[in-house]
Amino acid sequence: MAEVLVFHHGHGLTAGVREFAEQLRQAGHTVHVPDLFEGQVFDSLEEGMGYVEDVGFGTIVARGTAAAEGLPAEVVCLGFSLGVLPAQKLAQTRPGAKGALLLEACVPAAEFGSAW
Repeated sequence: MAEVLVFHHGHGLTAGVREFAEQLRQAGHTVHVPDLFEGQVFDSLEEGMGYVEDVGFGTIVARGTAAAEGLPAEVVCLGFSLGVLPAQKLAQTRPGAKGALLLEACVPAAEFGSAW
């Protein structure tokens, strides 16, 4: 089974994201679900993205990168929408990363400075 790092969307770490992670656990995977919004969950995408604009996209990506510290190199990164940013960055730049599931978004590979 895989070690999976799941990054939430622009609403924050919602019950739906937690439930998705639990389904992966029940299937036998080891799953990590960091909270990139430090406890904040937003009812609307506009509110969530307003938070992201306030703290900065770079901060969100840095929080995601930090969440991978201490995990095995062979992690699979999964991101929903906004969560694609740290997932894709880690998949492209982390030595040993096993793969990425980029749901509902992706950015050009050049964004993270490496060919993919």
